[in-house]
Amino acid sequence: MKEILITNDDGFEAAGLLALRDKLRQIANVTVVAPSSEKSACAHSITLTRPLRFIQLDDGFFKLDDATPSDCIYLALETMFKHKKPDLVISGINHGANVGEDITYSGTCGGAMEGTLQGVNSIAVSQLYNNDSLDKFGFDLACEITLELVQNIFENGYPLDGREFLNLNIPAVSKNEYKGLKIVPVGQQNYNTNAQIHRNPRGLEYYWLGTPGIRYAADLGYDCDITTLNQNYASLTPIKLDMTSYKSIEILKNWTINER
Repeated sequence: MKEILITNDDGFEAAGLLALRDKLRQIANVTVVAPSSEKSACAHSITLTRPLRFIQLDDGFFKLDDATPSDCIYLALETMFKHKKPDLVISGINHGANVGEDITYSGTCGGAMEGTLQGVNSIAVSQLYNNDSLDKFGFDLACEITLELVQNIFENGYPLDGREFLNLNIPAVSKNEYKGLKIVPVGQQNYNTNAQIHRNPRGLEYYWLGTPGIRYAADLGYDCDITTLNQNYASLTPIKLDMTSYKSIEILKNWTINER
């Protein structure tokens, strides 16, 4: 039977994680290793300054104390899958979309990146939410789309080359409103900073980082993950870890005084 390793960045108790685990058990052995607390926006970080500890909660279900999603994948592959890697790493289902430049912040995508670096085919799965849509619609649609994608991978092979992962985003709609899946590139977002200043009882100032004001880049001239979600489609995007801007290499060679 196929083996799937799952993590997330919302923590081991997150409803999206538990729903995905239960759905994928229909077709594979599923091992969950998830952070003990929410680690949203931790990106691809790993923990180097303190020890990490597995806590087993059930058969094939572990939380990693104060760890990131990348820690979870790294250590699970080192300890539980040292001699035989899983067939697939899935990170999610995240409570909120990971589109555009959000991918660089995302702990969900960070978990998929770690699986990719370790040579395991990987998927990041996220679900957009608007107001109470997660409570209203649940994760049934996301689970069904992910299950179909995984079955396709198992039957026909993983479609990407090495050092690439699949980024799947689900719209905030009911099953009846869902229009289908589109293969699209990432979009663009514009970010405003938002930090609130406060004072503790002794008068010392501190800042609490708020949710940034995000504006979607309009008139890009092509469909992207952002526009696709807003049109009630799911988006599927291949993401590569090589972030080199190849088109700028010659420009940089002509610009720098040190290139020979």
